[in-house]
Amino acid sequence: MRERIKQYLADIDLFTAMSKEELEEFRIKFSGKKGILNELFGEFKNVSADDRREMGVLLNELKGRIQDKIEEIRTRLEEGAVESVSDQDLTLPVNFRDAGSRHPLTIIRNRMLDIFSRIGFTVAEGPEVEEDWYNFSALNFAPEHPARDMQDTFFIEKDPDVVLRTHTSSVQVRIMENNRPPIRMVFPGRVYRNEAISARAHCFFHQVEGLYVDKDVSFADLRQTLLYFAKEMFSADTRIRLRPSYFPFTEPSAEMDISCNLCGGEGCSFCKYTGWVEILGCGMVNPNVLRNCGIDPDVYTGFAFGMGIERITNLVFNVKDLRMFSENDVRFLRQFESAWQ
Repeated sequence: MRERIKQYLADIDLFTAMSKEELEEFRIKFSGKKGILNELFGEFKNVSADDRREMGVLLNELKGRIQDKIEEIRTRLEEGAVESVSDQDLTLPVNFRDAGSRHPLTIIRNRMLDIFSRIGFTVAEGPEVEEDWYNFSALNFAPEHPARDMQDTFFIEKDPDVVLRTHTSSVQVRIMENNRPPIRMVFPGRVYRNEAISARAHCFFHQVEGLYVDKDVSFADLRQTLLYFAKEMFSADTRIRLRPSYFPFTEPSAEMDISCNLCGGEGCSFCKYTGWVEILGCGMVNPNVLRNCGIDPDVYTGFAFGMGIERITNLVFNVKDLRMFSENDVRFLRQFESAWQ
């Protein structure tokens, strides 16, 4: 009896009626003279004394739930919120407007992968919970590197050598360990940083990184690859510049700027009147990284680059608050219904 009542309660929660006729059928089924409710109360006299209190509570809950459901649906029907099927014009075309749309980050991610696929890059992915070796050590991070600090990295409490990956460079290591050059791949995925959430930062975000390893790969190859990407992603008039920088896993390293896509490089508040906007970091793969992955740096060279998908999406759609990407506000998401055909 107990299980039957619980099943009836579940059925009532899921029930809805599109007409007064359906509602009346529901009322008779549960509350009519020969309905389920009277049947259960008839069985109640045979319940043992030990179970009588529990069964009484369940029966009263069932009775109240039935009455509430009937009132709820009756009110909606009377207010015209639900029309009977006979009142609907079934010849009208179906409206698919509310079927949903792609998330802006997905739109830009797909566009980025498509651009790189045109010049021979394939896609690879890896785990988000990663070992220290793949996330730090193999990438030439010194043991005292600040990125290992708790302020930047989420460590798994039960194992300090396991982290939530801070970049998709960990996938590069896995690929190089298990594949021989030539390697030409991009690595999209979600990454995690222990940062305060604000309009400009979040504790998780998304990256696309790239890797090309082969004989005689040069910095000029890197520059031309990134120039091609910038022109395809933004516009044919986009210019790039590379500024010297430092990353443990590349040498030499650079930050890449593009000419501001809002003012065309003339200078505006968005680019702080410099005419340039930073979008990614890049460089030649450090020989130590190649060596750690079992690739001879005297034979092979390579380049790598990495960029945040949120950063590129902001530049394309001019979204000013990073938090909007993860709040699932339908009003925000609907703005991108026609952004990708």
